[in-house]
Amino acid sequence: MDNAPLEGAPLIAPSSTDHPLYEAVVEACRTVYDPEIPVNIYDLGLIYTIDIDPESAVKVVMTLTAPGCPVAGEMPGWVQDSVAAVPGVRDVDVDMVFDPPWGMDMMSDEARLELGFM
Repeated sequence: MDNAPLEGAPLIAPSSTDHPLYEAVVEACRTVYDPEIPVNIYDLGLIYTIDIDPESAVKVVMTLTAPGCPVAGEMPGWVQDSVAAVPGVRDVDVDMVFDPPWGMDMMSDEARLELGFM
């Protein structure tokens, strides 16, 4: 069986934007900051996917600005704790990935403005 990715498949899976808990999970992610950058990790573009199943189990796929980030071991726990505190969330799983690598083009307009890139 060929396990190669499908040609044209997105590198970042879509989020469960239609789930009732989605906005609350996004807001929870916005409470977590990269200690070196004064912008939350959601607006920095470090959260790739928020997948929420019908039983309200949340899977967050995220990255870091760089693989050698000093908080690489801690940040997934911060995200897990923040999302787990959202009423109605049953379980939280945070996966750290480095493919695709993070780039400044992934930041929201708010983050670009905050950091002086606009």
